[in-house]
Amino acid sequence: MLQNPLQNQLQFVASIAERDSLRYTPAGIPMVSARLHHQSKQKEAGMERLVEFDIAALAAGEISGRFSQAALGGTFHFTGFLARRNRNSKGLVFHITDFDIADFEIADFDSTTI
Repeated sequence: MLQNPLQNQLQFVASIAERDSLRYTPAGIPMVSARLHHQSKQKEAGMERLVEFDIAALAAGEISGRFSQAALGGTFHFTGFLARRNRNSKGLVFHITDFDIADFEIADFDSTTI
C-alpha cells in the first residue's frame, strides 16, 4: 500500500539526447527543455525484456542552470515527476527535480546481462 496515495515521483537513468538553450519564462523563471534517452533490461512476468524510450524533460528554477551545463550525451540518474505538457494536453513531460552523474554509461550497457 502506498504511504502517500498522491505521490508522483519517477527515478531512472538516462542520457541527455538533446537539450535546448536556457530560457526564461515571462515571470523570470529559468527553464531548459530536453529529450532524455533510457535503455535497460527489466524483468516482467518472469521474462527479461529490453526497455528503451525517449522522454521529453524540463528543468525549471535553480536546477536548470546545473542541467544546462551537464554533458550532452552524458548518463545521469534523474529524479522528478510527470505532468501534462500544458493544461490542455494529454502528452506528458518529465520535470527534473534532481540529477546526479551515473556510475556507468548507457553506451557501455551490455544487453547480454542485467
